[in-house]
Amino acid sequence: MIIDIAGTELTDDDRRRLAHPLVGGLILFGRNWQGRAQLTALCASVKRLRPDLLICVDHEGGRVQRFRTDGFTHLPPMRALGELWMHDAMRAQDAATACGYVLAAELRACGVDFSFTPVLDLDWGPSGVIGDRAFHADARVVAMLAKSVMHGLLRAGMGNCGKHFPGHGFVAADSHTDLPRDRRSLKAILADDAAPYGWLGMSLDAVMAAHVVYPKVDSHPAGYSARWLQAVLRQRLGFGGAIFTDDLSMEAARHIEGRTVTPTEAVLAALHAGCDLALLCNQSLGAGSVLDDAIDGLAEAQIKGAWAPSGASDARRRALLPRQAAADWGTLMRATDYLHALALLP
Repeated sequence: MIIDIAGTELTDDDRRRLAHPLVGGLILFGRNWQGRAQLTALCASVKRLRPDLLICVDHEGGRVQRFRTDGFTHLPPMRALGELWMHDAMRAQDAATACGYVLAAELRACGVDFSFTPVLDLDWGPSGVIGDRAFHADARVVAMLAKSVMHGLLRAGMGNCGKHFPGHGFVAADSHTDLPRDRRSLKAILADDAAPYGWLGMSLDAVMAAHVVYPKVDSHPAGYSARWLQAVLRQRLGFGGAIFTDDLSMEAARHIEGRTVTPTEAVLAALHAGCDLALLCNQSLGAGSVLDDAIDGLAEAQIKGAWAPSGASDARRRALLPRQAAADWGTLMRATDYLHALALLP
């Protein structure tokens, strides 16, 4: 599981949960931020507790950027790179690499390991929740710009996560508050929205599944669908990296075939379907009983033989941890590559 914390420093309850062997990481939000010094201290305290915990954040640029003050660069929405492509494709690719590098280098300077980026959804138009987070409507442009962003992330020592598989851009409904349904055929989805996942197979480190139902393929949302995750993503597209759920507390993840499920049931359904890591976000506020119940429920399922941890899944999680030391903030601010990247941003 990947879980959250309520504040800007670890509490005893946070330490207890993060120390649990069925917890593999922490996802940060804006409420966990006061400034660079505080964020750096928080990340260091997490690593002192467990060096193998993966410290994650949703930090894409544009309107999805958790840290925006105290020196963090305001990154453009990915649509800006798509618009630049239409005027100068080569410059757009260089700018995309610069975005990835600045994004990852700044996060890593503060101790954050991993960001859930890039968005591979196509900009079909109706989706407000995706909107300018998408690079372009053309899957080929999306793949090329995403690969450039991924190159920038890699240069700063960070992995990548393509989302939201197999595609969230075609539907208007927001999976945070509703259960979107995409009624296209498997052939149509593979030809358009899912195409970047096949083209980027040798470059993607991780994939996040969409909380969208594609009824002509499976009655379950993609994150709960063995057909999508194993038959299509693993076998047909040959993806070998880590598979994350999207946040299981979102409305679209709370129901399976019309039945409301508990967080424990949601986590187990996702893991059984083929996810390696289950995100349960914004549940630490207050007493955090939902997190405790989910952790205990997963442990109970393991004891009863209803579920078993996967060594392969844990290896894929560990592969996302940075393999090289990061420059501290002061050193980064003087680095030639960083200053050059800033000048390339659109």
